[in-house]
Amino acid sequence: MSGRKSFAVLRSKMSPESKARIEEKKNLLRNEMALHELREARRLTQAALGETLKVDQSAVAKMEKRTDMYVSNLRRFVEAMGGELRVVAHFPEGDVVIRNFAEVEGRSAD
Repeated sequence: MSGRKSFAVLRSKMSPESKARIEEKKNLLRNEMALHELREARRLTQAALGETLKVDQSAVAKMEKRTDMYVSNLRRFVEAMGGELRVVAHFPEGDVVIRNFAEVEGRSAD
């Protein structure tokens, strides 16, 4: 492999500033994901997530493609992956967690 270097070798030659910029970008990308990226990062298939949600794989695919959905559906999706959904309003003076999106028992928001 003449002329080629492993990533570890290239990384070891980077400046601390470059490493810090990469780490910052990595954290930003990790903190902002589309639903399908989040599912894949959790190493779940659409079929496996569908089993947990008690829907078929095609319903999971549709949910992942939606640009608008009920908060309750998004909460179910996130909880099925083992997470917790929090709705946060961000203001210059600080963040506020909005609590009035509680699930309504026995009511489907589909």
